[in-house]
Formats: sequence, structure tokens, C-alpha cells
Amino acid sequence: MLITQIDQDIKQAMLARQEARLRGLRAIKSALLLARTEKGASEDISEETEIKVLQRLIKQRKESADIYKTQNRDDLYQIEAEEMQVIEAYLPKQMERAEVEAYLKELISRVGATSVKDMGKVMGTANKELAGKADGKTISEVVKQLLG
Repeated sequence: MLITQIDQDIKQAMLARQEARLRGLRAIKSALLLARTEKGASEDISEETEIKVLQRLIKQRKESADIYKTQNRDDLYQIEAEEMQVIEAYLPKQMERAEVEAYLKELISRVGATSVKDMGKVMGTANKELAGKADGKTISEVVKQLLG
């Protein structure tokens, strides 16, 4: 379970005095505990939910980092970038765009999609099967390109 791994890594980061790593790990632990206590959630959260939580944390940090970059706040940008790097280490390896394209070509023929009108059908299946391996924006761009 990811929360157990995070607890062990927090202890190691504290002993090694790795401040950036510690900030990222604490953010992950906090988000996972929050997901575990949400209304309707069971005591244990699924791996799929853990991946979604991590992706949400990365997305938040990317958005913040972009804002800090445009405001020339390199000190704050650096903090977000460091935390993002720590969080990404706990996600499955991301697929390259070429791999996503190859997968989606196969999926489109499998579902029988022929035009942009079938995009919803393709996106639903692709988002489930590629959860954590590719971000939704990339998947959407490739599907539009292939069906358009």
C-alpha cells in the first residue's frame, strides 16, 4: 500500500534532512489520508484512487509553477518543481506520445470509431485503460488528431 511506503520514506527523508523530498511526501500523505476519510470512501483506497490523487497533486503544482514562472518568482517556482519531482516518482512510468498514438489507433479500430462524433466512446475507454500512464490532455489531443 502506498501510504505505508510514504510513511517509511518520510522517516528516511527526515533522517537525511531532505527538506524538498519531505515537503512532497507530506503532501502525498495528507492527500491520501484525506481521500481515505472522504464521504463514502472505504478504509482502504484502491490503487486507481491513489493514482488519481497523485495526478491531482501534480496538476496543482504544475498550475502553481506556471503562475510563479510568469510572475518571475523563481524561488516559489523551484519549490513547486521539487515537490512535483517527488510526487512523480510514485506514479507509474508515463507513456511517450508515440506509444499513446499506437495504443489509441488500436483502440479506435477495436471500438469501431470513425469520426469525431465517436470521441466520447474512445475517451472513456482510453482514460480507464491508460489511467496513470498518460495524462488526459495528451490522450484527448491524440484522439482528436486520429479521428479528425
